[in-house]
Amino acid sequence: QVQLVESGGGLVQPGGSLRLSCAASGTIFSINGMGWYRQVPGKQRELVAAITSGGSTNYADSVKGRFTISRDNTKNTGYLQMSSLKPEDTAVYYCKATIVSLRTWTGGDYWGQGTQVTVSS
Repeated sequence: QVQLVESGGGLVQPGGSLRLSCAASGTIFSINGMGWYRQVPGKQRELVAAITSGGSTNYADSVKGRFTISRDNTKNTGYLQMSSLKPEDTAVYYCKATIVSLRTWTGGDYWGQGTQVTVSS
């Protein structure tokens, strides 16, 4: 069984910073791509940032230059460093990872439970 657990969300003032973490655990053989998504009520979930197993990254235009995605393969953990936060960054943030499980030996997408980020003064 594979599980993703996010942490690091909370309330922050505009211009502030937060660091989200996404820890994968369970019967993991390998983790391929990892990504962070966000969703606000009434809107579709959108991709914020993604990183490949080799470290290549891509970002939504709205967060370029402010957010940085990274990963520590030794800890099976991904991160999203968010700086210069704006009220429009308020959302529930989810991590997703494509993981090859030791049980199935096939790759599948796994999602975390989500963590709330609120940017407000």
